[in-house]
Amino acid sequence: MRIAVAGATGNVGALTVAALERDGHDVVRISRSLGVDLSTGEGLDEALTGVEAVVDATNGAATDRAEAVAYFGASTRNLLAAEERAGVHHHLLLSIAGANRVEGNAHYAGKREQERLVAAGPVPWTIVPATQFHDFAAMVASWTEQDGVATIAPLLVQPIAPADVADVLAELATGQPQGRYADVAGPEPQDLVDMARRTHEARGHTVQLVPTWSAIFGLTMAGEALLPGEGARIAPTTFDEWLATQR
Repeated sequence: MRIAVAGATGNVGALTVAALERDGHDVVRISRSLGVDLSTGEGLDEALTGVEAVVDATNGAATDRAEAVAYFGASTRNLLAAEERAGVHHHLLLSIAGANRVEGNAHYAGKREQERLVAAGPVPWTIVPATQFHDFAAMVASWTEQDGVATIAPLLVQPIAPADVADVLAELATGQPQGRYADVAGPEPQDLVDMARRTHEARGHTVQLVPTWSAIFGLTMAGEALLPGEGARIAPTTFDEWLATQR
């Protein structure tokens, strides 16, 4: 089966490409670094020639709400329009569990716009909401780290291994569109501050963590807002198992 992966050079995108190729599929990599620009549509028609399904694992770095909505909106519109022209029959979007429950976060607003466009679009679709990845805590701490000190919000999450997400995306991409799929999560809830501390220890990185609710992660993300909903699909890899690979 010929399947395109948008965001193919990113974390989950690259793992999804590997999972699909492992299973014998013909994979088209879509990335700006490879000459295909979703924000303008440049190169999309050529890339999607003969493609039957598209996995959208793209991400965006915008911290402003309007910018995030504009970026995800333009990219998704361009991708869906090119898919319709190419006769693609399945659009699979990787989204975030709890995105519809969290207000005030620019990235989540962008993902909601992406979901809205996919659900209203011309191509049969599946949306896969996944929880935060196992490496999320250390990444968040790196955003604010300065002089050996980093602030981090005390979020309650149920993190998942990126490789497990990729396996789910590769599996669903080869099947029929399912609409909104169940939340996909790791096996255990974790505290983000503790996750960051343990990841830093495993990597031999010394940093003082200061728990605080910041502008990026406000109180709308407190409590169980980011945990998977009922009927979630639970992936096998625990945080401890992933952490062992970081030493």
